[in-house]
Amino acid sequence: MITLSPDQQKALKDLLFWYQNDRHSMQYVSLGGYAGTGKTTLIAVLRKELKKINKDLKIGFASYTGKAALVLKTKLKNQDTLSNEDSISTIHSLIYSPIVNDKEEIIGWQTKEEIDRDLIIIDEASMVDETVWQHLLSYHVPIIVVGDHGQLPPIKGSFNLMQKPDLRLEEIHRQAKKNPIINLSIEAREKGEILPGKYSPYVKKYSSGDIDGQEQMEEMLQNINSDTLVLCGYNSTRRKLNNFIRQAKGFESVDPKSGDRVICLRNNHKKHIFNGMLGTIIYIEKKDKSWYQAEINMDGEEGNYDGLISVDQFNSDTPMNFTEKRATIMQGDLFDFGYAITVHKAQGSQAKRVILFEERFKQMTDETFARWLYTAITRAEEELYIFS
Repeated sequence: MITLSPDQQKALKDLLFWYQNDRHSMQYVSLGGYAGTGKTTLIAVLRKELKKINKDLKIGFASYTGKAALVLKTKLKNQDTLSNEDSISTIHSLIYSPIVNDKEEIIGWQTKEEIDRDLIIIDEASMVDETVWQHLLSYHVPIIVVGDHGQLPPIKGSFNLMQKPDLRLEEIHRQAKKNPIINLSIEAREKGEILPGKYSPYVKKYSSGDIDGQEQMEEMLQNINSDTLVLCGYNSTRRKLNNFIRQAKGFESVDPKSGDRVICLRNNHKKHIFNGMLGTIIYIEKKDKSWYQAEINMDGEEGNYDGLISVDQFNSDTPMNFTEKRATIMQGDLFDFGYAITVHKAQGSQAKRVILFEERFKQMTDETFARWLYTAITRAEEELYIFS
């Protein structure tokens, strides 16, 4: 039996009222919730309540990436809340269908004419860009968007679904308060600072002069795997970390090789890849001086990416200038090494272990830095190691 907190109960009441009375006049409603406030628990209870109202209701649960969709599916299944008619997928799979050539190869994607869903519930909604959002709205299906309003806003543009959520969850659950990572996320959000110390055997912040900490940091970087996110602030730091980790793993060439971890740096809806998605190179070959032909297994996604990726983007401190090189860039896609990534690029991702290099830009306000630190900390599921 799930017991809801007072603000969960209020949010549930408001969501049910919207569904029963306002969904035709107000197509969507947004729910923001800090880490540890029980967003997924609330959605699970909401699904059960909606089943009482309409047992034939078909809900499309969707997340920005395949990995996030798998996490959501696991959580909802554990709550035993899903109907047989419900679907859980990426947003892309929900609203786009493939364009296939004569050889049965996927050459692009187009919006579906209709989607057989009575309600859409979007998780990690802060990741949704304006183009995808307009496509979602075009189906005239009621939508509940859910996300963490304490995180950083999207790095580019002004569009942000979670900027001012209609409903908010801000009360941290009693069980969540026992979690040192949740406690540190509260410290980050409210104070904008994490003091050096050991918060649990697997949650620590090292001071800058800690010699043992430096040795442990190097050992951790030499032994990272796909369950680890290495996060930092500056692109120059990211590049140095990627080079260090690749050397530790035995990659002698500066060029990307099969087995390398990579990150996508620009959306390409036709190729089903999005800014911030991580993957592992399966095959790569130099096509000419500007492009690699590559096949990449994207984390949590069905099917592999197959296409041209830029040579110049690897080991660059910034994404290629789109304005100056539009004609060149549009021939292929932008990837870089993905062993270490910036906190902005990590939004929507989580890992069992996070290694964070705390860096503050000079132009950051105290509020922005607190959001940066909070976003970084909440990427960790079990282990968190912070180096200043």
